[in-house]
Amino acid sequence: MSTVVANTPAQGPTPDPAGAVEVTRPKRPAPGAPVTVPWSRRDTISAAVIGVLALLTRFIGVTLPTSSGTPVFDEKHYVPQGWDMVRSSFNPVLGGIESNPGYGLVVHPPLGKQLLAAGEALFGYTPLGWRVMTALFGSAVIVFTFLLARRVSQSTTIGVLAGTIALFDGVLLVAAKFGMLDIFQVLFIVAAAWTLAGDMRQTHQRWHDAWASGELQSAGPRGPRTGFRWWRFATGVLLGLALSVKWSGLYYIAFFGLLGSFWDLWLRKRYGVEKPLAGALSKDVPPALATIVLLPALLYLWSWRAWFASETSVYRHSLADGTIASSDWPWLANLPSSIAGWLYYHFSVLEFHGSLTSSSGHSHPWDSKPWAWLVSARPILYYSATDIECGNGGTCREMIYLFGTPAIWWLTVPVLLWALWVWVTRRDYRVMVPLIAFAAGFLPWLAAFDRQMYFFYATALVPFTAVLIALALGNIAGKGEPVRWPWVGKIAGAQLRTGQLAVIVYVALVAASFIYWSPIFYGYMVPEDYFQSLMWLPSWR
Repeated sequence: MSTVVANTPAQGPTPDPAGAVEVTRPKRPAPGAPVTVPWSRRDTISAAVIGVLALLTRFIGVTLPTSSGTPVFDEKHYVPQGWDMVRSSFNPVLGGIESNPGYGLVVHPPLGKQLLAAGEALFGYTPLGWRVMTALFGSAVIVFTFLLARRVSQSTTIGVLAGTIALFDGVLLVAAKFGMLDIFQVLFIVAAAWTLAGDMRQTHQRWHDAWASGELQSAGPRGPRTGFRWWRFATGVLLGLALSVKWSGLYYIAFFGLLGSFWDLWLRKRYGVEKPLAGALSKDVPPALATIVLLPALLYLWSWRAWFASETSVYRHSLADGTIASSDWPWLANLPSSIAGWLYYHFSVLEFHGSLTSSSGHSHPWDSKPWAWLVSARPILYYSATDIECGNGGTCREMIYLFGTPAIWWLTVPVLLWALWVWVTRRDYRVMVPLIAFAAGFLPWLAAFDRQMYFFYATALVPFTAVLIALALGNIAGKGEPVRWPWVGKIAGAQLRTGQLAVIVYVALVAASFIYWSPIFYGYMVPEDYFQSLMWLPSWR
């Protein structure tokens, strides 16, 4: 979505062509239409190449890291839960339920486990079975990062830059290679940002068309309605799916809903509506609530269909067996049995999450706080095999970390400050959607800083960081003088500028960083001293 438009300059009185009448034109600049660059064959090829590279990088070695053929790290929670669903499946529509009694209460909604179950139903209880869906979703995240950058910038080049940066990030890679839930939610969130940007562009175009045709003059003081918005409907669907994977999807519902509503208000003011706030509240907010709040709520409820259909679901009969009566929420007994049990389940999960605070004594060696995520200060060890005998009597390791490529993550704070600056001072609205999406995945966790947290909570931040970096690189590429070094001055017959050279050097640095740290992304066996050379900071160990 690009709303950096060329406004028609204000003009004073001009003579009529016939020379008889003086015509006075409006002094206010005409609102500009959003700039739209049509999708081209180059875009299709770029998306296809990025998608193929994403599939290759995610599926290489996807079945290798296991614990004697069993899941590793938090896969031990979710993979058995998905297999429970496969074995207890009622039918293809309802699916099955998860129990996982070895780990107590199941603390996340069902959709992520249902997606894992789809892979396990195809390939069995095997590493490929429990990782094929995460690898596919992780590959799609890279493509949608390209699509989002392409949409907000209307530039294929910037889209390619964003997709390439995301492709070489270690967090997105490792998250896609293990049978956990985060990468599912990340795809739904990035796709929702893409559709939200599409809705904002479409709505802007509708307002401009109405203004150009003169329809606004007869629309009344509150302005017209903007019609049914399919892009916003798709955003609601995707946000509902994100919520059905993890409750943190609520943050994106709130932030995206507010962004869309304020955008509607801004458009009403921009196109001269007499009562823009009243118009937005009466004509924009109600359908937005239905699409961005009610629709996700219904989809979330649908994700629990197997729980309602089963007689053996956790807490399904908590009202009848007296569990609710002796709980902190006895008022639930006034509700129908199934609804009471479902809400009791939710309150129990909420209580569980609320109890995981550092002040109450909960700690974990890989705990990290949100401010540490901004520089990938505390990665998480997913897989470890140490003291392996290797050549010349030495020892080797196989280690996999959820670790952010430093050339990307160490630019997070600078690029966020740059995005805020150009938004406020230059009205560069290209940064708006990725910046608000980043805020949705970061700011709410600051309010709960005492809670036990892990770096994989930051997985959803990476695509938006990649888009912002790509936008910044696009600005840099247009600056500088022609490069006069004979050996680097021209590429493909075109004169290279210093800004373009800087972009090429940065992208090469990102790729080199990815290759350098690839042993801890893929779990290559490396000598002990080489592994130690990768651990630049004490907090990485």
